[in-house]
Amino acid sequence: MPDLTARLFGRAVDFSAQTEPRPPIRLEDFLSIPIAEHGQDEDIRARLRAHGQFLARQERWQDLSDEIRAADATREATPGGTPVADLLAFGARSDVVLAVEEALMDSHRTDQAPLINGIRALEFVRQDHADDPYIALIVALTHIDLAWAWRGTGWDTIVPRLHREKCAAHFDRAIEILSPWCGVRMDSPVLQSACCALLAGRRTPQRRVADCYEALIDLDPYNPRHMRALGNHLLPRWFGSYAELELEARRTAARTQDIWGAGGYTWVSLDAIAQDEEACARVDVDFFVDGLRDIVRARPEQETINMLASYCAVTLRGNLGLHEEADLNRIRICNAADWLIRDHLTEVHPMIWAHAADGFDNNMRVSSPSRFAARGRADALQVIANLFRDEIREGNRVVFTPEGPQLHGA
Repeated sequence: MPDLTARLFGRAVDFSAQTEPRPPIRLEDFLSIPIAEHGQDEDIRARLRAHGQFLARQERWQDLSDEIRAADATREATPGGTPVADLLAFGARSDVVLAVEEALMDSHRTDQAPLINGIRALEFVRQDHADDPYIALIVALTHIDLAWAWRGTGWDTIVPRLHREKCAAHFDRAIEILSPWCGVRMDSPVLQSACCALLAGRRTPQRRVADCYEALIDLDPYNPRHMRALGNHLLPRWFGSYAELELEARRTAARTQDIWGAGGYTWVSLDAIAQDEEACARVDVDFFVDGLRDIVRARPEQETINMLASYCAVTLRGNLGLHEEADLNRIRICNAADWLIRDHLTEVHPMIWAHAADGFDNNMRVSSPSRFAARGRADALQVIANLFRDEIREGNRVVFTPEGPQLHGA
């Protein structure tokens, strides 16, 4: 064989020296960073939801009400900022909501029992605890969830008339149930949050929306979720306008300056500019980035750092190319991922990065948490490796420590 090869190619070939082709080198292979496969916040949220579900299944309604009341009074939240009262209430109604969602997804189902039995049972519970606002809250929130289950996420023009009517009926019932109680007078963020959630079922003046959220934020200013929801609902597609979004973002920053610095502006703008090109084109980028820095100073926990870094590196890049002015602002904000990762990141939370790719959609159903987390892990490592590509190409290995990333010679 060597003689034939030599005649054909003009040289002898040593076949014994040939090896299989090497796989391409990936930048991620030169990273060493802790992976929090099951973040502390994720575990706590799951445990609290399961506890609320357990108390409801055991019909320990007074215990459930007492725990929600206590968590609401102290503004108790998980490390990632989710109110404990919200999680307990969610767990308590999850069986009913899930049964309806599954029934609506099954187009061949003829049995109507799952659509009515669960909520009917909860209505009887409410009657037995007629003077308890937190039991009323659970039932009202269930109606709101069922309203959205019927409504879906499509445009109004493609939602069947029956579904729109069912949605409206559930919202009307939720409004009726909560009407005796005022979250502001009761100093209750969880009740005021439900009041804000009911706005989707009302036809209200724009000022009413801002006032409702302003009261909620004042009740619980340490919780950024309320500010993010305000910004989303002030988009023109909901109840507001771009001018009002900017006004309320600045007003919120002023009212919460002692807690968040400029961060109130950033929290209100965060989700709005990620999903609306015109809002992104109008955002004050310098104010927004100043807010990012102030948020990191106020909340240096890794849950927050991962969320902000993945937002800048993944979420905001999703709509690049759709609007020239928005793109300029997006790129400037995306650049903040550099200092967020280099100066503050010490570990990767895959679930947060996975949610970032879907715009932090809280209503998204995850069929396979393990695959979902794996996608987030891959996205995070790719972003981080690309950020350190020059250092890696110079022969370094990037090792993340509690004090930040360090370069080690390969």
